[in-house]
Amino acid sequence: MSIRIVLVGTTHPGNIGACARAMKNMGITDLALVNPLHFPHEEATARASGADDILEDAKVTATLEEAISDCVYVAGASARARAIDWPGLEPRDCAARLIKESSKGRVAAVFGPEKSGLSNADLDHCDTLLTIPTNPDFSSLNLAMAVQVITYELRLAGENVALTGKEPDVPPATNDELEYFYAHLEQVLTDINFLDPDNPRTLMRRLRRLFIRAHPDKNEVNILRGILTAVERKGQRR
Repeated sequence: MSIRIVLVGTTHPGNIGACARAMKNMGITDLALVNPLHFPHEEATARASGADDILEDAKVTATLEEAISDCVYVAGASARARAIDWPGLEPRDCAARLIKESSKGRVAAVFGPEKSGLSNADLDHCDTLLTIPTNPDFSSLNLAMAVQVITYELRLAGENVALTGKEPDVPPATNDELEYFYAHLEQVLTDINFLDPDNPRTLMRRLRRLFIRAHPDKNEVNILRGILTAVERKGQRR
């Protein structure tokens, strides 16, 4: 499966090992670690209990953007309510969507630090919010438990969903390509005085939500960037 598990800012090395073990149990081997506090570490190896190969092959990056740069669809796990509404899925539906999108390219499920979870800035890079329903009176879910839930659902979804193997006419834009587009868009909006950089509020976050819902492919992103370039040239001539 072209599925990556991404752990952001993990503070306890034992949790990294436990997540690797949960992944191997369900046949998922692609692990990325974003700025872990302690890694490599003997406690991670001990808790992996035979999943050492996943730890050895884990990709360590400084930013979430690097970890998901080649991904075409990203789900970010969060238990907190957000001021701006994100499209959200529960584990079974999220796993089915990840399996479906994995026929077009690499996908990822992203989990945040143990105490704080993913930030809004992290979720800006995600296509959907993954929420695991829990007892409202005791909603604390261990990181490895959360990873085990989604990897179990991914295994079930992989067995139940028959992929046609047919490649899309035009592949979806990768996260990296979308980030270049968002940066270009923000610069043009600033240049035409539509966006005030000193008081941006949530404009770019809302625009990200809009384009995430549209799920543009590579050609569509190129068209949008071409429009932005034309706007820039028009402004320069004036």
